[in-house]
Amino acid sequence: MLVLSRKKNESIVVDDAIVITVVEIRGDKVRLGIEAPREVPIHRSEVHAAIRAEETAHSAEPPVASSPAATADTAAEPST
Repeated sequence: MLVLSRKKNESIVVDDAIVITVVEIRGDKVRLGIEAPREVPIHRSEVHAAIRAEETAHSAEPPVASSPAATADTAAEPST
């Protein structure tokens, strides 16, 4: 992990496309402003973890079985 020190209104540039600026420092909280392309998702870590957990839960669900009637219709041979 890279650790940098920044003061209010100072920035960090990531890969020429993302700029992170220290907007405010109040007590033990730091407010950051982030400029990034729209296609770059930016989330707080707890939100990111929740999104990943939801994605994992959905991918672990078994596929929905089709109804017996639908299976019989698709499996039937055309009559002559």
